[in-house]
Amino acid sequence: MKLFSFLRPSPPAEEIEDKEVVKQKYKYWRWRTFYGMYVGYIFYYFSRKSFTFAMPSLMQDLGFDKGDLGILASILSICYGGSKFLSGVLSDRANPRFFMGVGLILTGVLNICFGMSSSIVFFAIFWGLNGYFQGFGWPPCARLLTHWYSQKERGTWWGFWNTSHSVGGALIPLIAAVCAHLWGWRFAMYIPGVLCIIGGLFVINRLRDTPRSMGLPSIEKYKNDYSAEKEEPDDGKKSTARQILFNHVLKNKFIWILAVSYFFVYIIRIAINDWSALFLVEMKGYSLLTAGACIFWFEIGGIFGSLVAGWASDKIFRGRRGPINILFSLAVIFALAAFWFSPAGMPILDSVLMFTIGFLIFGPQMLIGMVAAELAGKKAAGSATGFVGLVAYIGAATAGYPLGAICEKFGWQGFFTTVGACGALAVLLLLPLWKVGSRREEPPTISTADNDDAAEPELS
Repeated sequence: MKLFSFLRPSPPAEEIEDKEVVKQKYKYWRWRTFYGMYVGYIFYYFSRKSFTFAMPSLMQDLGFDKGDLGILASILSICYGGSKFLSGVLSDRANPRFFMGVGLILTGVLNICFGMSSSIVFFAIFWGLNGYFQGFGWPPCARLLTHWYSQKERGTWWGFWNTSHSVGGALIPLIAAVCAHLWGWRFAMYIPGVLCIIGGLFVINRLRDTPRSMGLPSIEKYKNDYSAEKEEPDDGKKSTARQILFNHVLKNKFIWILAVSYFFVYIIRIAINDWSALFLVEMKGYSLLTAGACIFWFEIGGIFGSLVAGWASDKIFRGRRGPINILFSLAVIFALAAFWFSPAGMPILDSVLMFTIGFLIFGPQMLIGMVAAELAGKKAAGSATGFVGLVAYIGAATAGYPLGAICEKFGWQGFFTTVGACGALAVLLLLPLWKVGSRREEPPTISTADNDDAAEPELS
């Protein structure tokens, strides 16, 4: 349809021959691409997590219980996970500039609609639709990261980008809590909604498609850096969505293992992010603002965890992400136990523990999706991250109503026992992937043309 033609990927342009011009344009567009999708994803978090920090006020004003709120949280996760998969497949054949920007604008509109409602039915409809359009955020970023950054540096760049989750997650409790405190919970939805509409317009203005669409060589040719995993050359040829999905994703056993491990990692991440404020208020007697301040450190820990995990996988393990995933997932089990057993009335200690849990869980949260994108190849990066993201957000949905029901029946001890068991299962699943993923020292020998490309000297 011509109405949606703007979503189509930009065609490859004639390649620029002047190496100095290529160097300058690559430098400019890599930075512009990075900060464009970084800021955009911060705003996606504003419209995704606004409800979480309006929950206590919502319970008080409208009389909802934990089960009601858990249902809404699960609806968001289910719709988001399904959309992440579908939009992942679509994003491999779409222009990330408009795909990401339009999705962000629509999430902002739906946050405003949620704030104007009072019925659980309308809450469910608007929050489910919000979850669907939330899925337009991550796959385009995975596509851009695999096209604009090579394997030897991708862990570091992906780690920096992944901090956008934590920056958004750290800012939204402060914004939403202050809005809810000053003007009521509805403004905790309105303000993030307006900010997201502005953010969507910013994304459309800043982003472009792949290097090939800008007349630049592929990132592998530019950096002379090729993956050890066999991958189709970036020749601009189109594959169908079905071919991409089945050939690059569903037939790869490692991506299935990554997806299931992601399920358990996301239970931990979403459980701590969504329920810890209520835990601190109920069990440790903190005010909502004090609890929000503790959760702020969860996201700050996530920033440092993402950076360290990405850097270590590049520099220490030479492109292998498995060791970091396993070590971080193992350590988070002990951090969760410490958080549960820490005494009440010590917000500084709880903040330190929240920082530690965030540091540890955001490492595998980032790298599992990254490994999926790398194993599937650039043509299927969106599909691969969308698929593992679907399974991850089934885990996130499990952290909603099912985990809320466990908490109602067995108390917070049952909650932390369940979350700790998820950490142990994630470690066991990730063990076979310890050595998967590395980079090739020499260019791949797929064809004579590829060898000629690979022989070009590095331009930066």
